Amino acid sequence: MKNKKFLSAIDLAKILNISKVAVYKKIKKGEIKATKVDGNYVINKKDLGIFKDKLTKKEKLEIDKAINKIMKEYGETLKMLSKCD
Repeated sequence: MKNKKFLSAIDLAKILNISKVAVYKKIKKGEIKATKVDGNYVINKKDLGIFKDKLTKKEKLEIDKAINKIMKEYGETLKMLSKCD
């Protein structure tokens, strides 16, 4: 699994400059695809295509940092989840 694949709902909220509650509502409505891992939502970067054109270089770097953090903290759990598919 590559290290730059996931980010948290909270990190996505920061990147999109919206509240974390707004991100959770979008997840609940199905507007943002996310998976719950250990009580936290993680979003696969490939599922963010609708936001891709709206991001600045700085925001893209922030996404990469957030993904690295998620992978460091939840990498093994995500690997186990990916084997369930």
